[in-house]
Amino acid sequence: MANYPYNRYTIYNMTHKSLFILGRQPAIGRAELESLYGADHLEPIGDSAVACDLSVDAIDFARLGSSMRVARPLDDLPTTNWPQVAKRVMKAFPELLDELPLDGKLKLGISTFGLPVTANDLLRTGLMLKKICKANNRSVRVVPNTEPALNTAQVLHNQLTGDMGIELLFIEHGGKTYIAQTAAIQDIDAYAKRDQGRPKRDARVGMLPPKLAQTIVNLGVGKLEPAIKHVVLDPFCGTGVVLQEALLMGYGAYGTDLEPRMIDYSRQNLEWLATYGVESDVQLEAGDATDHHWEHPFAAVACETYLGRPLNSLPNPEVLREIKGTCNVIIEKFMRNLTGQIPAGTRLCLAVPAWVGANGRIHHLSALDHLEVLGYNRVSFEHANTEELVYYRTDQTVARELVVLIRK
Repeated sequence: MANYPYNRYTIYNMTHKSLFILGRQPAIGRAELESLYGADHLEPIGDSAVACDLSVDAIDFARLGSSMRVARPLDDLPTTNWPQVAKRVMKAFPELLDELPLDGKLKLGISTFGLPVTANDLLRTGLMLKKICKANNRSVRVVPNTEPALNTAQVLHNQLTGDMGIELLFIEHGGKTYIAQTAAIQDIDAYAKRDQGRPKRDARVGMLPPKLAQTIVNLGVGKLEPAIKHVVLDPFCGTGVVLQEALLMGYGAYGTDLEPRMIDYSRQNLEWLATYGVESDVQLEAGDATDHHWEHPFAAVACETYLGRPLNSLPNPEVLREIKGTCNVIIEKFMRNLTGQIPAGTRLCLAVPAWVGANGRIHHLSALDHLEVLGYNRVSFEHANTEELVYYRTDQTVARELVVLIRK
């Protein structure tokens, strides 16, 4: 146990300087972090978190699409018994208060992950911490829990990561409780603006969420530094969401699409990025990805490919075979076309279709069974199973499988 458990810069393990809380599909978040920072810098903590040996200040959290929070580790306890954990927190809490501004009302939130605790348990703990604040002549409002973890909106809109806010995180791992303080939360308002505020949107070609586009770019570029102005190619650019997120990260962008109308939409949307102070360092041209020749140089590929027809439920096997067959033909032709135009070692992330059946069974694209014949090796992750890199909501039939490849 650390001697000064709540000093903002004290850590429970000298190799762990930050801690990420992942989204609802943790494997995707682990793969994204591993792509950017390397497996050796990461250690999974429980089912929903990853510890990292990089400091919070060294992490560009705003570019991460599949991590909900980044936090500063504070302490670890050799128990998951909540009364014992709460007792330890109450003993050390005054030290944390000493680091906060004296003037103004504090806001306090508590979130737990994997611990045997109820929302009522957390409410009682919050009220006890409130008493400690009053005893230290501090005014505080406790954000009430309806679930063991506060949701993103509660943390963001109650400013729990601000100067007058505290969110304490408690994560179960291996019979221990890891304690951290949230430093930043995913900005859902900013994502909504980038999604809904763009001048051109088209539901018929799919609505790729900006945070998923971020993850696709991160998986595609790996450790390529944006400062060198590496260019990211999206051969199915649609309305330009992937290109938008690549530009916001500091990369150059190169987009092509079969439909000239989509190229026009992308151009208007990327010009709109000037409102973010981003210059449109982008090349756009109409072209069929199955036979197009990309004349401009690029360093990585990140895209959502053709996903097939929209579906509200899984069709009968014959219809599903037809849909999968069409997708396979288009995607294989694209990959063969691309193979001859990129050097060995080029990295790609393709969001390809997968179909969700009964009991969550995933029907994969058959092209994934012979990637080496197409000229690619699939990237393996130390902290994530490639079979788990499938993005979908519970009400979706057509999913997006994130396939990370290296040109052989």
